[in-house]
Amino acid sequence: MAKSLLFIPDISGFTKFVQTTEVEHSQHVIAELLEVLIESNTQELELAEVEGDALFFYKEDEVLSQERLLAQIETMFTAFHSHLKLLEKNRICPCNACATAPELQLKLVAHCGELQYLSVQSNRKPFGQEVIEAHRLLKNSVDSDNYALISKELASTIELPIYYYSKVFRFREGHDNYDGKEVAYIYSLIDQKKLKLTIFSEGKKLHFDSPPNLINRVVLPISAPALLEYITNYGLRHLWVKGADKFEYNENEVTRLGSEHICVVNGKHLDFVTVTKEVAVDQLVYGEMTTSPPPVDALYQFYIITPVSEVSCRLEVQTYWTAKSLVKKVLLALILKRVFKKNVDTSVWDLVKLVTEKETS
Repeated sequence: MAKSLLFIPDISGFTKFVQTTEVEHSQHVIAELLEVLIESNTQELELAEVEGDALFFYKEDEVLSQERLLAQIETMFTAFHSHLKLLEKNRICPCNACATAPELQLKLVAHCGELQYLSVQSNRKPFGQEVIEAHRLLKNSVDSDNYALISKELASTIELPIYYYSKVFRFREGHDNYDGKEVAYIYSLIDQKKLKLTIFSEGKKLHFDSPPNLINRVVLPISAPALLEYITNYGLRHLWVKGADKFEYNENEVTRLGSEHICVVNGKHLDFVTVTKEVAVDQLVYGEMTTSPPPVDALYQFYIITPVSEVSCRLEVQTYWTAKSLVKKVLLALILKRVFKKNVDTSVWDLVKLVTEKETS
């Protein structure tokens, strides 16, 4: 029977991350990273299972060449650390989960052997001694949480030299004992500075030469970070933004600069993107813009939150719009400004009611 490849990328620091940070946002971050790792699978590996903070891939009756294996490992590390840079660069949420996400790391174990398979309700999954051994290799004595580890069995099969090195890899020997059996491997620490990370553009930071067209101010009985969560969590939008049929967004993504969502009103899709503007050091800000509404060329809304105490804050909603044509300007002056004002007033009031009810219940 031909040997098969076992390939397990495992996000390091996940347990501490969840225990010490806001659970919902940490789950979103981990889900995003797992999706990134799955999308960076360039070698047609089969995904057997998502194991919490890890992915269990395999390639039946085939072992990648050393060139393809190392390329796949480098691709996954590059995608993983590139995404962490994106999270760091475009973060708007001040919570611990979002703030500490860039500290997460990746360890990756690759092994090979003859596999057995178990089928349950049409789901076929590898099992047996080699699967156990691959997972045991995740519990090793490597003094790092950011490395690639290749079993001696796999290294020998693909003729990968023990002390192979390149710009990204510098392998060395290691071994550990599992149930009285010594298992040898080679491993390389991965320095993200040596990876060719994807350069993501920063989200839009806008500047306005004129004051807002509309301003709403209100004080709420909630901390500034908690209010920001109400505003940036698109799953809560339907509770305080009335008149929309539904909101479409990526449920596995923490809102950040560049995040997109769609507001469907009477069958029409209004496309929004998250932006920001300069505010005072002690303030939090969430902004969004759309070019979808026909009456204007662009509409911008900023929610600026100023802490008053640990359990209260002041919210200022600033609304800007641009209109180039004379017809649009006349419509805005005569009719549409009152419509916009009524809609914003209603949304702010409904947000106040929602927050007050939930925080006092």
